[in-house]
Amino acid sequence: MRATDVLLKPEECVILLVDFQAGLGFGVESMPRQIVVNNAVALARTAAAFKVPVIASTSATRVYSGPLLPGLQEALPSVKAIERRSMNVWEDDTARNAVVATNRKRLIIAGFLTEACVSFPALSALKDGFEVFVVGDACGGLTPQSHEFALRRLEQAGARLTSWIQILLEFQRDWTRHETYEAARAVVEANGGGYGMGLAYAREMIHPG
Repeated sequence: MRATDVLLKPEECVILLVDFQAGLGFGVESMPRQIVVNNAVALARTAAAFKVPVIASTSATRVYSGPLLPGLQEALPSVKAIERRSMNVWEDDTARNAVVATNRKRLIIAGFLTEACVSFPALSALKDGFEVFVVGDACGGLTPQSHEFALRRLEQAGARLTSWIQILLEFQRDWTRHETYEAARAVVEANGGGYGMGLAYAREMIHPG
């Protein structure tokens, strides 16, 4: 296998966003909630920039958890969340079949809560032969410890841990790829903290000639 074959390509991937809802977000203590939400929105905007299909799933929207978070709805206006009852997305035929129907075997997962609604479909998808990538900084757990333990279990089971910025940079790969440059740069500037600040500064201050 060539070295480039191990890197993610947009055309090989599908993204699964699980239970990004306020009712579950209230319980997130693994890192500041606003950071997790920022990272989730950045991942969603990355998917849109690189035309990667996104499956979003929610649960208990009317009785507890609420709708998909507004930032994700804004980033993915054409994506309608699939409502389900099971904690495990993979046990919901509609949601699982939506992932399978993309015919893409590299599955990128993020969501609330790491200990359950992220872990369960990740483990199930691994069993079904998917190559699973868990975006650890776009997942929220109940405590730092339980979030970390869940990620460790997923890694031991064969999942790959990554971050939203690594996904974006892996997709872009080369800043001279003009077809996605502007969209990718915009995501980094809006959601990338100091790195995004640096890109914005360079764009404004460094001029050729």
